[in-house]
Amino acid sequence: MTIIEILRHESTRRPWWMNVMFAFCVYMTFIYMPFDLFIKPVAEDQEVWFGFMLTGLWAKATAPLHWLIYGALAWGFWKMRPRMHPWAMLYALQVAIGMGVWSLLDPRGPGLVGGLVATAIFLVPVIALWRARHQFSGDKVIS
Repeated sequence: MTIIEILRHESTRRPWWMNVMFAFCVYMTFIYMPFDLFIKPVAEDQEVWFGFMLTGLWAKATAPLHWLIYGALAWGFWKMRPRMHPWAMLYALQVAIGMGVWSLLDPRGPGLVGGLVATAIFLVPVIALWRARHQFSGDKVIS
């Protein structure tokens, strides 16, 4: 089996939008987070947790937690086990709420209306994950 055939088969295990989430988690785990941790200077580092932006040393210190989360999400989307469902949904919900908090608290944020729009947009994957809970069986193949 070639790598293309393996990837094609793997992509049938989840809907297209979940494959996008899976690919994003793989990218964050293997490309962005190693760059963020080992190459990006501390002075430029930023991490956002629940809508609060950390910079510098605090950002660098909490980056391994993001790396762990993205790695766990990538593994969970790959395996599609039932226990993955609530954690992926809860993390997506945390991101949606964080977008709203950041929009209101950070001077670079879009304010109340922009924050509500951003939160609504980021609630779309939360709802999609909630509705897809039956797909997390570990052996489901989507036709």
